[in-house]
Amino acid sequence: MTLQQLRAAAAIADAGSFSRAAERLFLSQPSLTGAIHELEAELGFALFNRTSRGVTLTADGLAFMPYARSVLTQYEELIDTFGRAGKRRQRFAVSTQHYSFAVKAFVELTRGLDVAMYDFALRETRTRQVIDDVAAGRSEIGILYLSEFNRRALSKLMTDSGVLFHRLIDCSAYVYLWKGHPLAGRKAITFEELAPYPNLSFEQGDDSNFYLAEEILSTNQYARTIRCSDRATMLNLMVGVNGYTLCSGIICEELNGSDYAAVPYAADEENPNSRMEIGWLTRKDSLPGEMGKRYVEELKRYLCVEEKQ
Repeated sequence: MTLQQLRAAAAIADAGSFSRAAERLFLSQPSLTGAIHELEAELGFALFNRTSRGVTLTADGLAFMPYARSVLTQYEELIDTFGRAGKRRQRFAVSTQHYSFAVKAFVELTRGLDVAMYDFALRETRTRQVIDDVAAGRSEIGILYLSEFNRRALSKLMTDSGVLFHRLIDCSAYVYLWKGHPLAGRKAITFEELAPYPNLSFEQGDDSNFYLAEEILSTNQYARTIRCSDRATMLNLMVGVNGYTLCSGIICEELNGSDYAAVPYAADEENPNSRMEIGWLTRKDSLPGEMGKRYVEELKRYLCVEEKQ
């Protein structure tokens, strides 16, 4: 069974005639007829009913043609993506915890592209999924953080998955809230001062254990907790219920808006601060491609600006 035979069958089914199909394919009718005879011999059944008024698909032909067309469509997609010299579609994917700076770097990457076609993906997702996506090759780059608390567990998970962590930046915890929050004007905020307000966190599904939490100080005891699955919902909850989250403090106003503030977290003896080491992930057995390298450079460029502020 060849692609030429499948194309011949599809053309005949569309045209309703061997002669018209041969014209469309720029083949002689004997060549087209011979291709179909060979295909039918291999399949063990007839594809077409041949009559004086044209041809129609047999019952077996009707069952066969959707599969044939699917193969032809996938082949064309394969050629469009990888097989036409000078017209290759650039592919690149990133999986990340919910960081606006990761989105900002992605935006800058696309702005600087000089390729005619690309197929990119940016997945803001759960911590475990970030590692799984990189390990499986669904994403070339992953972004997450390590801390003194989660380092051992996540490092083992990454090692077992064949994933490497590359450090980008270290930072301390900040309280992220909207500018209308009663605590937004403070120079620093203590854990005790946060007690009356809901703590917002990104839910981790079945993997909702402390080690996979995106928020630093995840083992603290919070009287009120609201979990959500996306960044837009979390920002809305900050305004709607005076919620807050604990984060790196690296915030992109261009994407999140200017209605929010990151205030340093004031540690105490019972509720110490913790360092976040944010980094990017790759598979152990592969190096970043051109798009991956450019994306990491955009990350570094943006985070260096943040470090100086």
